[in-house]
Amino acid sequence: MGLGTWAWGNQLLWGYQPDMDGELQEVFNTVVAAGVNIFDTADSYGTGALNGRSEQLLGQFIREYPGSEKTRSNLHIATKFAAYPWRVTPGNIVAACKGSLRRTGLEQISLGQLHWSAAKYAPLQEWALWNGLADCYEQGLVAEVGVSNYGAKELRRVARDFEKRGVQLASAQVQYSLLSAGPAQSSIKAVADDLGIVLIAYSPLALGLLTGKYSTDILPKGPRGSLFKQLLPGIAPLTAALAAVAASRRKTVSQVAINWCICKGTVPIPGAKDLAQARENLGALGWRLSSGEVAELDAAAARCTSSMVQNIFQTS
Repeated sequence: MGLGTWAWGNQLLWGYQPDMDGELQEVFNTVVAAGVNIFDTADSYGTGALNGRSEQLLGQFIREYPGSEKTRSNLHIATKFAAYPWRVTPGNIVAACKGSLRRTGLEQISLGQLHWSAAKYAPLQEWALWNGLADCYEQGLVAEVGVSNYGAKELRRVARDFEKRGVQLASAQVQYSLLSAGPAQSSIKAVADDLGIVLIAYSPLALGLLTGKYSTDILPKGPRGSLFKQLLPGIAPLTAALAAVAASRRKTVSQVAINWCICKGTVPIPGAKDLAQARENLGALGWRLSSGEVAELDAAAARCTSSMVQNIFQTS
């Protein structure tokens, strides 16, 4: 399991404020001490003037981590480069990567990823994105390369293209949870397995919908509240099954939902805005659901009449 840092710097959706940074450092220290060493971010994480804030904080937290140098040297940042419309040449992606290196204060990014594909709306730009990321690898700016929000067909295409340049695709990141594991996501997982690459599961808690904390009477503030109000009535079979498994396991609903992702062979990257969330997420480690429990949750998810809205940038 890794830690996703989308919320770090995002005021619109997650209510970030700079005075949260002290506790976020504690979140970082806590998960590292528990053995988590993969941190997912992006050059677009952070709203408005806080754009890039997530990368900046991760770099700062690594430098200020109070543990041993050995532990610090084994921490890995996986960042993503946005397919902004002005990034139309390979050099633009290289420049973006160098910007991420400046913000994090690192000499090399462990995993450089394309945040989304431009194939749907700007196929010529896609060539620049692929070649720019391959250039980052060849220049030693990133240790490994990956993609995000690529569908099964496009995933095979980019893997073949990288292979021609002698670059091995290491990972594919997609929205993946009990509410986002339909045919499209399953086909991506199958292709990832066939290619021998890691599937990174973002939003394993479906933006918080699978935490067991919300109902039609208790909703989060902001855009998530409207979304949850629409989806909650249709996911009753799943929320009931999650609660039952959690009770029998003496775990929380969140821990069961994250563990399900692990049992499916993915690397989930749940986020954490505070210590309580971080500690709860860590409770998903060190045990596994039985095959019967996984099947029970799968069946409950199949009975739901609602599911998470897929990322509009995910390709076929």
